[in-house]
Formats: sequence, structure tokens, C-alpha cells
Amino acid sequence: MTDGEFVRLEVEGGIATIRLDRPPMNALNVALQEELRAAAAEVGARPDVSAVILYGGEKVFAAGADIKEMASMSYADMIVRSGALQSSFTAIATIPKPVVAAVTGYALGGGCELALCADLRVCGDNAKLGQPEISLGVIPGAGGTQRLPRLIGPAKAKELIFTGRFVDAEEALRIGLVDRVVPAEDVYAAARELAGSFVGGPSIALRAAKEAIDRGLEVDLYTGLEIERLQFSGLFATEDRTIGMTAFVEKAKPKFVGR
Repeated sequence: MTDGEFVRLEVEGGIATIRLDRPPMNALNVALQEELRAAAAEVGARPDVSAVILYGGEKVFAAGADIKEMASMSYADMIVRSGALQSSFTAIATIPKPVVAAVTGYALGGGCELALCADLRVCGDNAKLGQPEISLGVIPGAGGTQRLPRLIGPAKAKELIFTGRFVDAEEALRIGLVDRVVPAEDVYAAARELAGSFVGGPSIALRAAKEAIDRGLEVDLYTGLEIERLQFSGLFATEDRTIGMTAFVEKAKPKFVGR
């Protein structure tokens, strides 16, 4: 995609940055949601992209949905829109490459739900995360009631969703909501360092690992083990498997080709 009105896509050194750009708070209106969907489709398909960063800028990740836009919607409106809202976020979650959220400032409501769509989350020491939808008389509608308990457990997710309270970076790290906390000014650089570790890696194996984990979470253990077995076996048809195992035997560093 070319840069949208509210989402910019930059690719450098094998890393794509999907940057939200709707000042002042990156409110997630319908147009931004659809631009996220388009960006996800592009980075998923581009062979020059090995990893993806979700970034809201230096001051804020995303403070939530556009409540002014949402307040005028009827039940009938939301019945139509809610599916597209969820699927635009799911498009991010199902990018077949490692995705790192770089979180500065607020990641609230839809912003928190968007961060949950990433595989890993790096946040600044100034970050505040939460699902405050209950204070508006609603519940999270872009995956929060499903992705949050899968990440941090049902009891803690219920506490955050029922109360709508914000958590700071230290608590977010402690409960597993984020994976790394760095000084606010270092967030993007830290996310880029993490994403960079996947550049030049075995891209098909990384894709298989992501699919096995994500699909396995949706099913019982034995079905999940079968998903893993099939993904594992399938990788023996790739060049990267041959390259990796040959390099190991020869005590050399593998040079993967993504095939």
C-alpha cells in the first residue's frame, strides 16, 4: 500500500514498521482500522519483510477507539461494523511473520487490543495499558476478552476488564502483558533490535512456529500436538531445514534462504 491517511508503512533492512499516524492520540476510527488491514496484507505478502513493528510514535501508541465516531452508532450499525473491527485486528494478529509492538505512552481500549495482536510487546517505562471500556458501559470488542485472558490468564484479565483500571509498565511486565520495559526514548530502537533478530532467519520455520502456537491455543492438547507434528514434519521439505542441520553438523553458521 502507499501510505494511508492514518497509517504509514516503512520497510528498511527486512523490517516493516506499521506506524499509526492520527494525532493527537491515534484514535482508532474506521478508516484507520481499514488501513491497518491493508498494511497487514502487504507486509504478509512482501518477500523483503522478515519481521514487523507496530508503532504509534514517540508519545502514544493508541488511546483507544474513536468514541466520538462510535457514540453515534446504533445497535444495527455496530452489528455490521463489529465484524470488520475484529477482522481488521485479526489481520494484524495473523501476519505470518514475527510482529513486535513498540508501546509508548497510552495503549488503552482498542490500543491495548492492537498491542495484544503482536507476538511480542516492548514498552516504555512511561506506558499505561488497560481495557477501560466498562466505564463506557460496554466491553472490549476488538479481541480484548479473548486475547487478554489467553496471554495473562482469565482471573487477571477479568480483574482488568471488570475494573477498567490502567496498569503501568512495571505491573504489565510482572503479569506478562508486555515482554520488555525500556526507557521511553528507547522503545522503537529496542523493538527494532528484537525484530532484527528474525531477519535472515528461517522464515518458513518461524511462520510454522507462529501458526502451531496460535492454532494450538484454540484446540485441545492432542489436536494441538497433531498441528505441531504436521508443521514439524512439513519443514523437512524446506531448503532451510537442510541448510540448518548441515551447518550444525559442520559446526558452521547457517545462511538461510527462506525456502
